[in-house]
Amino acid sequence: MNLEERINNDLRQAMLKKDEAALRGVRAIKSAILLAKTEKDSSKEINEETGIKLLQKLVKQRKDSLEIYDREKREDLAKKESEEIEVIERYLPQQINNEELTIILKKIIAVAEAKTSRDIGKVMGIANKELAGKADGKTISVIVKQLLTE
Repeated sequence: MNLEERINNDLRQAMLKKDEAALRGVRAIKSAILLAKTEKDSSKEINEETGIKLLQKLVKQRKDSLEIYDREKREDLAKKESEEIEVIERYLPQQINNEELTIILKKIIAVAEAKTSRDIGKVMGIANKELAGKADGKTISVIVKQLLTE
């Protein structure tokens, strides 16, 4: 079952259960899929890689909004954003923890023969391809910088 089919099924389930948080999250995903399918250069089918990127983008948008709402002390809006993040993350692959991520990044650094912080771009290119959907780009960047400045 592809992402679009899962979303349609889960949308029906959320409607039947009257789960407002799930309904908002799933509708956001469905909307993003429809937008992606109607873009000029897109194929009509959303593959797994495109779906993961789309979901990561939705989570990132909501995390940015959540940060703003927390800073402005808008608990009501922050709660909605965190609920949607939780719903959207259900469709992403299991995230790698920081210890595993550090081990993988050390291997990538060795393969890329990176020695200094000037080589961050080279490492990030490989890491982002290899860890797509399994780790947040911001987390990858922070760990790579730490490893290359040691």
